[in-house]
Amino acid sequence: MERVFEAIEEGWPGPKWQDLFQRHWPSYQRWFLSEGNKARPFYLSSIRSLKAHMPELMATYERLVELAGGGDLAARFLSLYCPPPYLSGCSQAVWPGAVPLLVRNYDYSPQLFEAVILKTAWNHRQVIAVSDCLWGVLDGLNEDGLAVSLTFGGRRIVGEGFGVPLLLRYILEFCTTTREAVEVLKRAPTHMAYNITVLDRSGAFMTVFIAPDRPAVVKPVPITTNHQQEVEWHQHAQATATLERERFLKFRLRQSSENPDKLIQAFLHSPVYSNAYARGFGTLYTAVYRPLSGEVEFLWPNGAWRQSFHAFEEGRRVVRFPHALEPTEMLH
Repeated sequence: MERVFEAIEEGWPGPKWQDLFQRHWPSYQRWFLSEGNKARPFYLSSIRSLKAHMPELMATYERLVELAGGGDLAARFLSLYCPPPYLSGCSQAVWPGAVPLLVRNYDYSPQLFEAVILKTAWNHRQVIAVSDCLWGVLDGLNEDGLAVSLTFGGRRIVGEGFGVPLLLRYILEFCTTTREAVEVLKRAPTHMAYNITVLDRSGAFMTVFIAPDRPAVVKPVPITTNHQQEVEWHQHAQATATLERERFLKFRLRQSSENPDKLIQAFLHSPVYSNAYARGFGTLYTAVYRPLSGEVEFLWPNGAWRQSFHAFEEGRRVVRFPHALEPTEMLH
């Protein structure tokens, strides 16, 4: 199948974001109600949680709700408080050399992916990020040189907290350093387990293992796949080859001590690059974030798309996933 990746620039939410909402809302609405209306928090508890944990996002949130029509269901969805559970794969690594970079694969179903790269300045700080849940972030970079990305933590536990894409959006909107980002991840609740790797312009990096049922664990780990301290969900670990990918990337990182190219190339080949699209773990893109230059390069086996704060290119790119099934209409 083919997917069209879009790059969109809009400083403050307006007609471009509204168009995205109108295109994707029917699918997100079905997903949000997939366990029934009562399974999701009501408006007041959603808004109270957002104000309590990320009050600086409120102006942006209220603007998005306004553009979405102001309805109760859209307002609850956009709070991303206790959304339905969902699983992904993913690998990520920091190359801590003279010009540090963060490289990652996003592994998920191409049928359930927005495929949108957003450049924004919603809170007076430019952000380039891959969008999820219409304003959340799968991975991204801000103009101060802070890069962040996620991998699923490989645990079944679901609790009260925010969908992790909104936590990443909050970090890129309001943090400058790895230390600041770590503090956010230690205090803001998440509804599922994720491994968040953060790299700032100074080269300082950290991985934060977050979960709804235990305190965040912070370690200077340069590589994560889909488990936390140890494998806890063995079926998922086997299906996603999380240990194999981790071992392979550790080997490549040692080989890349002088030059990051071998590490970057490893993300475009098995076992890190995955063709498991039918199971929802196929690689949809590789992103290479360069905090010092403010650049990101999106890579596929047969193509690349470079973006930066100095030269952001709106447009579309068609990417073919030869082993994937044809699209459905359901996001997540």
